[in-house]
Amino acid sequence: MVELYQRIENLCKERGINVTALCANCGIPRASLSDFKSGRKKTLSAKTLSLIADYFDVSVDYLYGKTANEEKALKVALFGGDTVVTDEMWAEVKRYADFIKERENGNK
Repeated sequence: MVELYQRIENLCKERGINVTALCANCGIPRASLSDFKSGRKKTLSAKTLSLIADYFDVSVDYLYGKTANEEKALKVALFGGDTVVTDEMWAEVKRYADFIKERENGNK
């Protein structure tokens, strides 16, 4: 479960917030994440995971690290298997996808 907490912490860093701010923004008691990190609590509730996933606009599966293989397959489909996809390249693909979504939403 260390990976789950680490993934949440990394999402916070990407957003420029800390875990305390995440908890405040989601209405989650800070103690629940502190207890989870320290091992006093073995799991997070489905509601807590759902609130965190919704806040970051990711799936609960992503929080659990279950989408890494899907992302890898998508990178191979987009770039082919012989190209190294850097974080910068992948971020640009995501920005372009966001641009397309925004453009399409503006046309509705």
